[in-house]
Amino acid sequence: MAGDRQQEIPSEAGAPRRRVLAAAALAPMLLGAAAAPARALPFGAAGADSSGLVKPVHTDLSDWRGVARALGRTGDMKRKVMYHTGLPRRDLLVVSRGVVVKPALALGSHVSFVRYADGSTLLMGDVVVTEEELQDFIDVLHEHRIEQTAIHKHLLSQTPDIWWVHVHAHSHHPVALARGLRAAFDRTGTPPALPSMPEQPVDLDTRGIDAALGVKGSVDDDGIYKCIFVRRETITDGHLVLPPGLGSTSAFNFQALGGGRAAVSGDCAMIAKEVKDVLVALRGAGAALVELHNHGLTDKPHLFFTHFWAVGDGVRLARALRPAVDATNVVPAAG
Repeated sequence: MAGDRQQEIPSEAGAPRRRVLAAAALAPMLLGAAAAPARALPFGAAGADSSGLVKPVHTDLSDWRGVARALGRTGDMKRKVMYHTGLPRRDLLVVSRGVVVKPALALGSHVSFVRYADGSTLLMGDVVVTEEELQDFIDVLHEHRIEQTAIHKHLLSQTPDIWWVHVHAHSHHPVALARGLRAAFDRTGTPPALPSMPEQPVDLDTRGIDAALGVKGSVDDDGIYKCIFVRRETITDGHLVLPPGLGSTSAFNFQALGGGRAAVSGDCAMIAKEVKDVLVALRGAGAALVELHNHGLTDKPHLFFTHFWAVGDGVRLARALRPAVDATNVVPAAG
């Protein structure tokens, strides 16, 4: 009996010890989980609809004051759900195929924040960096748990060498995300914000361009004429519903070169089955193809984008580019 009790005692005493050892083994995993970027609530969580999708909610500028302070510049609201901040690279003199590129044509870094019904915030943006800035910029993003979903080009044969980085993060702490962005931008020459300038006249037949493309364009501060389309489908990123225009637009930007001529820097948003027809249409229009890539990793339907470049008479280019628009399931963007 005594021998039996001696066998039992170590077994009972060993249980707490085993629990301690198990806890010690789990500790690194628990620490890793704590260090992971904050994520939105899973499917079926508060804020999700019956399909498990979480929708964006309306916000106003007052909801983003902390983000504005952290970024060091103010933004504006788009479609009542996106807090958008532009950071054009006005510090760079970029030339592509003999054209001096205005910042609003192809050098307009921008980031957008969207609040969701579960209280989380999605950050998405496209940032212009020089090749010398690229690696340090990315390293700082990594330190702040901000992902990159694309690293690509918008222009051909540009000097200096420029890259575009799509940034993405999902968190319950938008100000922390903004601080991370600011730290990364501080590794670049991105200049301070400038006051908005009055709308500049555009030396282009904008009515003719509108009629040719089937859209009402608008003039940017730099005098760039922009024609924007959005996908008809509802686009999701994981279980988040993306508002129209967030990472899913087709954009045709016209920079006047005089005498009705324009340089066009464009980007078409496509699903897989549309890619071939769009590329064929762009080449048929005489446009040079720059890049075929994605903006997101978990979007559904999964979208592809192609950047292109063309120079010529603005209206004739718009007419020639219309088949590329018609080959995709898009509508003109609302104001």
